[in-house]
Amino acid sequence: MKRCLLATKLGLGALMLPFSPAEAQTVAELQRQIDELKAMIRAQAAERDLRRTGGVGPRPKPARLAGRSDAGTLPAAGRPVESALDPKPGARAERQAILADEPDTWWRALLPPPPELLEDDPDKPKRPKTWFERLSLRGYTQLRVNEFLSGDDTAPSGVSRLRSVHDSGITQANNFTFRRVRLVIQGDIHERVFLYIQPDFAVSVNNQAGPEPRQHFAQLRDAFADVFLDEDRRSKLRLGQQKVPYGWENLQSSQNRLTLDRSDAINSAIPGERDIGITYYYTPWHVQRIWDRLAKGGQKLFGNYGAFGLGVYNGQTINRIERNNGVMVAGMVTWPFLLDGLGAAFKDQVVEVGGSAYHNQFQPETRAGGVTATSFDDSRVGIHAILYPQPFGLQAEWNWGRGPEFDPVAQAITTKPLEGGYVQAMVRIDHSWVGPFMPYARWQTYRGGWKVATNAPRLETDEVEIGIEFQPIKPIEITLAYARMNRREADERRLGQAEGDLFRAQLQVNY
Repeated sequence: MKRCLLATKLGLGALMLPFSPAEAQTVAELQRQIDELKAMIRAQAAERDLRRTGGVGPRPKPARLAGRSDAGTLPAAGRPVESALDPKPGARAERQAILADEPDTWWRALLPPPPELLEDDPDKPKRPKTWFERLSLRGYTQLRVNEFLSGDDTAPSGVSRLRSVHDSGITQANNFTFRRVRLVIQGDIHERVFLYIQPDFAVSVNNQAGPEPRQHFAQLRDAFADVFLDEDRRSKLRLGQQKVPYGWENLQSSQNRLTLDRSDAINSAIPGERDIGITYYYTPWHVQRIWDRLAKGGQKLFGNYGAFGLGVYNGQTINRIERNNGVMVAGMVTWPFLLDGLGAAFKDQVVEVGGSAYHNQFQPETRAGGVTATSFDDSRVGIHAILYPQPFGLQAEWNWGRGPEFDPVAQAITTKPLEGGYVQAMVRIDHSWVGPFMPYARWQTYRGGWKVATNAPRLETDEVEIGIEFQPIKPIEITLAYARMNRREADERRLGQAEGDLFRAQLQVNY
């Protein structure tokens, strides 16, 4: 008969507990003996602690938990989860041996193991992400206020008031307005497929209660997929509702643009900047490296729409029903050049030049309702040049073409020539007590039709804007601007020019 001798040094003498085959005939009897032994040991340990602390019992130690894990708290999407309570092979053999003369060793061995959280095996490779785990969410909100300093904020019937086709908040009742409230859902759902969806929640809708508009409706802005044609992602097809590659400023996101609004001359080509269609984009590696360097340095780029882009689209612009069997064809080429070779004064300087063009047949909306029965020629060509501010920069665009425009003499819409553009100067300061800031000045002019307004009214715009954008913290951008405007209202029933001075401010929150 084997005996198990457990000696203690608790001051109570040696304890001899025999275990004979007769006493352990059943598993239940053996378990009872073990439980009694545990109870006796706990009692002896408690009595020892009381003597050491003068009658005050020690605080119980909290159970030690395993390292933090997301298992059981986040959706695992089919990921196998293994319990940390199941030791690895050989773990039991590695346990510390029980020493009779060291109570701490057999005390820990007899007590149950501490509770542990479930934990993934770090040695196992991670599973591939599902498509919805690859998507990310971001966005921005623009809050504006416009205040007339002087000018034609009101006018009699038939006379132009000072208004802008880009900002409905410029009225005689100037208060706060949301210019944009946008969310972007994007991500690679496949090695060769990129998804992009962007709604806007600050859209106004007319004819809800007579002439009274309603604000803050949701509208789809972008919904497209990029299908990459090569492993290096230098060429791709973009399918869906997207920006049309015409005009450098049109392609630049309003989140990155320095001025409060796009220019009339360039934006009148594709108001809303978007249409449904298919575009092919190509970007050489050395061009992409230049853009990546500029983006890393904090420059406001136009977005990677390719060094070369060519596409076909419906032609009625954003969120409008296609009205004819023709398509709009548009294309753009832009190329950045490093100026380091011109000397030390041009170190790290980059100038980008390019051009764009499109041909379309457009049917404007009429005052009587619906659209015109015939299509009008709508074609343009434009050029652009940008010297990125490091710290001083210049930006300019100009375009010429023909498009639908209301003729007040004939009292009908006809195809007429158009022309206009802008020149902009800016300075970029990276470090100051208010954070990075960029002062700017822009002059713009345009003579031509605004085809997406009822009856395609003529615009005659001359404007100077001086402002500054600064970023006290990364998520916040504040723009303050003064504008001297000379405009014709986008309404064929109102004639003449309106003038005025405006103070404008915008708070942009990036998230």
